Amino acid sequence: MATLVRYNRIPAFFNPFYGRPVIDRYYNPTPNVPAVNVKETETAFHLELAAPGLKKEDVKINVENNKLTIAYKPEAQADQSTEKFTRHEFGVNAFERSFRLPKNVNADQITAAYTNGILTVELPKVEVKEEKLVKEIAIV
Repeated sequence: MATLVRYNRIPAFFNPFYGRPVIDRYYNPTPNVPAVNVKETETAFHLELAAPGLKKEDVKINVENNKLTIAYKPEAQADQSTEKFTRHEFGVNAFERSFRLPKNVNADQITAAYTNGILTVELPKVEVKEEKLVKEIAIV
């Protein structure tokens, strides 16, 4: 039986990243970024970040210039295990996620909780007065 080969009408010499699937396997720009759900209700935004196995003491959440940043950096520990693994896939690496906040989020009232591997961040809304964008200029 013949090997299945990916067909592409464009010749390979036009493709600067020939064999891209192999490259993608080794280069992933966001390999350690946990998945996020963001829901909007009438009163708040609800952000859920799937991050099982974290210590909540190592998670930092801050707001600066209307940008919410969630960062995790585990404390450095020497590997004291004497066990020899044939395959070791568990482990949580450092990550950082940032979200631009809309103007109607009350940054002073943001709360967070970490339960059952889900980090939940509540972003309450406030009413924002719409500024008048039209301004009359008097002619002198």
